[in-house]
Amino acid sequence: MADIRHAHTHSCLRRTPAVPALEAPAEQAPPDAPVKLILALAAAQLGVCTAVFTPLVVTLALRVAQIVPEAERGTALGTVLSVGALLALIGNPLFGALSDRTTSRFGRRRPWLVGGALVAGAGLTVVALADSVPLLLVGWAIAQAGCNASLCMITACIPDLIPDHQRGRVSGLVGMMLSVSMVCGTFLAKVFNGNIAAAFVVPAFLGVAGACALALVMKDRPARPGSFAPYGVREFLRSFWVNPVQHPDYAWNFASRFLVFVGISCVTSYQVYFLMDRIGVAEGDVPGRMFLTTLVTVAGVVAGSLLGGSLSDGTGRRKPFVFASAFVIAVGLTGIATASSFGAFLAAVGVFGFGQGLYLAVDVALAAAVLPDPETSAKDMGVLNIANALPQSLVPMIAPLLLAIGPGGGNYGALFLFGGIAAAAGAALVQLICSVK
Repeated sequence: MADIRHAHTHSCLRRTPAVPALEAPAEQAPPDAPVKLILALAAAQLGVCTAVFTPLVVTLALRVAQIVPEAERGTALGTVLSVGALLALIGNPLFGALSDRTTSRFGRRRPWLVGGALVAGAGLTVVALADSVPLLLVGWAIAQAGCNASLCMITACIPDLIPDHQRGRVSGLVGMMLSVSMVCGTFLAKVFNGNIAAAFVVPAFLGVAGACALALVMKDRPARPGSFAPYGVREFLRSFWVNPVQHPDYAWNFASRFLVFVGISCVTSYQVYFLMDRIGVAEGDVPGRMFLTTLVTVAGVVAGSLLGGSLSDGTGRRKPFVFASAFVIAVGLTGIATASSFGAFLAAVGVFGFGQGLYLAVDVALAAAVLPDPETSAKDMGVLNIANALPQSLVPMIAPLLLAIGPGGGNYGALFLFGGIAAAAGAALVQLICSVK
């Protein structure tokens, strides 16, 4: 009987089971997660994301500008960001695997959650005080490593601590904090415009405060001693791998997530240049227009996250909402590509944000449902997060080729069409997941 059920899971075939002699008693639904835990998860995500996105969006570029001559700014900033992107790529699976093995009496997630935030705070302090690019690079590398350790633990808490019937709403609430953090970061950068050190240290403090708030209310347990092989080079390399043959639903989810984030990255990476080149926004007006753009995007993300999470949990279904979100993202990308005024651009960005919010509402819930092993949830969620981070590096490599299509260059239509096709392909791959409705 076990073999038949296994075959059913991976072939998606629906068979009519034989009528049992006796009906098994209905399983009691798990209790709801405490409200204070859900709010603490959102606060931790908001705090840590604010710590890392405030430099990414505004202050890191300003710090580089204070250290190097104008002609060297672009190269210096690119070097610092590339090192940070590499650490973001490998950090989640690495820290996830180490967390899964942690036998501390404080639990397996809590030490990395709080420790990561403290390390990030130290790194951001180095960035604030650095007087050279190498020192700035070291500080940013430390900050990225710490933030990724904390973010990995926050993500792992959803499959660890949140019952399945609440994961859509909680995933939506936690996911939309990423967008809210960008607004907070832009606001803090404006408030501390004349004090660059405070513009780094205050977001770092918010990250530590959010991580500590979650650590105080979460239930955590240590890993069972001897349940994992000693961590060495082989185990390190295995941190970045989940067998797609043994776990096809996990593999399809990874591929789907990767393609959807390719579509998202086409906008986030190039909207500033689109405003300048296509809409004709003057360089001096870009910060104000970008702040308004961010507000509209976040409003769409919040609306999509709350609506999608509630409907997904209410119906017990995940795949239709992922499919719908990718379709809405594709529509938003089409609207952005054809926009000829700032008003039309804002309307399309709102649609795009709504689709992004729908996706964030069920993305983590869907991922939690296809994890290969609850004991390695942090590592496996970390591998999935590579699908989020990798497009942010790959899209800027591909985009110049698409922008160069046709006479005169600047073919943003081709870029956003590519993003829309990628998002639609990601939606199609979700339908191949068999173990989730």
